[in-house]
Amino acid sequence: MAAAAGADHSHAPPNRDECIKLSQIVKIYRKPDSDVEVHALRGVSLSIRRGEYVAIIGASGSGKSTLMNILGCLDRPSAGAYWLDGEDVARLEDDALSDIRGQRIGFIFQSFNLIQSQTVLENLETPSFYQGVPPAERSARAFALAERVGLTDRIDHRPNELSGGQQQRVAIARALINDPVILLADEPTGNLDSATGVVILELLRELNDSGMTIVTVTHDPNVARQCKRVIELRDGEIASDR
Repeated sequence: MAAAAGADHSHAPPNRDECIKLSQIVKIYRKPDSDVEVHALRGVSLSIRRGEYVAIIGASGSGKSTLMNILGCLDRPSAGAYWLDGEDVARLEDDALSDIRGQRIGFIFQSFNLIQSQTVLENLETPSFYQGVPPAERSARAFALAERVGLTDRIDHRPNELSGGQQQRVAIARALINDPVILLADEPTGNLDSATGVVILELLRELNDSGMTIVTVTHDPNVARQCKRVIELRDGEIASDR
């Protein structure tokens, strides 16, 4: 379980049930052209078991976005250890980190981040294209996921022909295309009306019920309430874990 900064944690590898393990993660940013340091994370230690559904909450400046970037291998910690699916990824080189992101992590963004010139099917196939998956297999995976999120009648549409909820369903399906170890969702309902947000949260809950590990960063208490565990950050430290 999570621990506040300053606890005495070893850097022992995780056990098989731990999808994510962080040990004393520190992140320090240095402002350009100055000696000013910003301590975004101050010794965060936590573990997330396979199949958990976790919300990370906190006020602006609490460190939650920095933590999400580290979990997603978009940034490296200044100190500490991070194991993802049993592998220590904190010190990997850029190419290796890119492979980890493509193969083991599914990303869901508030702004959807779909490719506007591509159809739904093409958007779904794109991540597996970059992983070298053969065309027939890419197409089969994409069709299956479009069906899973209820978009088989929209596979030839482009994003500007879809509602916000439909675009987010495409984004969720795309995040699943390479069978990731974990889904990371950044404010997944932030650009949706409340009714559509409920539908997206139901879809995420169904994915979690099927065994998918999900971590979401949110400021929305309604989103956090859907999660089975809520970790609150304050000033770069874990304030509560419930």
